[in-house]
Amino acid sequence: MIDIGANLTHDSFDKDRDEVINEARKAGVEAFIITGSDAACSEKARNLAHEYADCCYATAGIHPHHAADCNGETLDQIQTLLADEKVVAVGETGLDYFRDFSPREAQLFSFEQHIRLAIESGLPMFLHQRDAHRDFGPVLKAHRDELANVVVHCFTDNQQALYDYLDLDCYIGITGWICDERRGQHLLELVSQIPENRLLIETDSPYLMPRTLRPKPKTRRNEPRFLPHIAAFIAEHLDRDLATLQATTTANSKNFFHI
Repeated sequence: MIDIGANLTHDSFDKDRDEVINEARKAGVEAFIITGSDAACSEKARNLAHEYADCCYATAGIHPHHAADCNGETLDQIQTLLADEKVVAVGETGLDYFRDFSPREAQLFSFEQHIRLAIESGLPMFLHQRDAHRDFGPVLKAHRDELANVVVHCFTDNQQALYDYLDLDCYIGITGWICDERRGQHLLELVSQIPENRLLIETDSPYLMPRTLRPKPKTRRNEPRFLPHIAAFIAEHLDRDLATLQATTTANSKNFFHI
């Protein structure tokens, strides 16, 4: 299996990153795409991808939370990172109107600039959208024909948003959010509407610990080793063979990132 969204640069992993990666590999996670969320984080993700060259890759981008820091200097840093062989996607980028940690104008500017970098580099895009489909969809649609592969990662939106992204030939990333009985129930129906060749799975660790894990972990830190649990949960609700689902999503990941 491949975890397409692991925030392994997070400081919660600084003391035991080796162990976290090794435990995940023992659990069947063969590769990790380390998410870059700002210039410094993206550089760290790139460095980790080289340090763990046999199993890790990186993305490079500026998360909408940090869009206020998107400027010529940071975009030059991202562009340089995109030329590295271990950097396999542009992102994380997109729009987040749920938190609004950066002004929406800054988010839109950053999103557009990352789209430009993706078009120029020919790399896939790793996208974030929360409570912003009204603006996010049209921006993506306006440039979709010029872009390579696109994934809307950690999808949590509604049916209309899902259909819009599928109409744009996007991949859809599903996390442990689907295991949350409080807020992820709608995803149980929507995941059945994602074509098999467009489904990707991820942990978004250390965030979004699957609430259905038993025994319940002692800490709230999510880890890539829980990716098989997410796959099993999805397979059960789709009434599909787990091994087939794992093989399909792994093949999708390799196709998406060209790894």
